[in-house]
Amino acid sequence: MSNRPLGIFDSGVGGTSIWKEIHQLVPQENTIYLADSKNAPYGEKTEQEILQLSIKNTEFLVTKGCKLIVVACNTATTNAIDYLRGHYDVPFIGIEPAIKPAALQSESKKVGVLATKGTLSSSLFHSTSENHANGIHIIEQEGTGLVQLIESGMENSAMSRRILEIKLAPMLAAGIDYLVLGCTHYPYLIPVLKEMLPEGVEIIDSGEAVARQTKVVLVENKLLGNSKEKGKHHFYTNSEVEVLEHFLKENSDSITIKYLDF
Repeated sequence: MSNRPLGIFDSGVGGTSIWKEIHQLVPQENTIYLADSKNAPYGEKTEQEILQLSIKNTEFLVTKGCKLIVVACNTATTNAIDYLRGHYDVPFIGIEPAIKPAALQSESKKVGVLATKGTLSSSLFHSTSENHANGIHIIEQEGTGLVQLIESGMENSAMSRRILEIKLAPMLAAGIDYLVLGCTHYPYLIPVLKEMLPEGVEIIDSGEAVARQTKVVLVENKLLGNSKEKGKHHFYTNSEVEVLEHFLKENSDSITIKYLDF
C-alpha cells in the first residue's frame, strides 16, 4: 500500500513547482500529476465551477489508486478542499498563501500578496489573513493574465514583465518587505521578480512547507513509501505536452508525459 502513488493536480503546469519540492523531499515516492491546463486559470471561474473541476480531477487520481492527493492550486484549495475531504477516503494536502511566515518576519509590517481573484476573494484567504496578519498591512494584487502567459511558456516575456510592473507598483509604494506568491504558477516568475524587486524585499511561496506537510501526513497515516529506488512519475495534461516538458526539462530522465483528453 505504501508504494501506491501520490496524486497531484493543478489548473495547469503551476503545480509542478510543488511537485519539485515534494520530489526533492521524498524522492522514493511514485507520483501522478494531472495538469488541467485546458481550464486554466481557475482563479477567474465561479466557486461552483472550481468545485466541479476539482471533483473531476480527484476522481481521475482516485481511479489511478493514489494514496494521498495534493491540491497544488491555491484557488482549488480555498474553494473545494473542505468538500473533497468530506467525500473521499484519502488524505488531502491543500495550499494557502504563506501569509503567516511573511507576517511573522516582516519588519515594515507591510506585506504584498500576488494571487488570483479566486484566492483573494475566498473566505479561507480572509480568515487566514485575519488570524495570522494582525497589525500587518496586506497589499493584495490580482495577477490577471500571468497564469495564461506561464501556461504558454512566456514567464520571461515582455508582457509578463509589464504586468508585474503594474502589480508591484502599489506594493513597493507602500513599502513592503515581503512578497507572498499566492499561486503555484508564480514561482516560475521568481527569476524575473528578483530582477525587478529592490534589495530588501523577500519572496516567499508555499512549496517547501507543502512538501514538509505532505511527508508528515504520509508518516502519520503509515503511507510513506519504503522503496530504495527513486520513484516513477507520470504526468498528464489536456493541453500542450511541450509546455509541461518546458517546466520539467531538468527532470526529464525520471518522468513520462502524456496527453489526456480530459
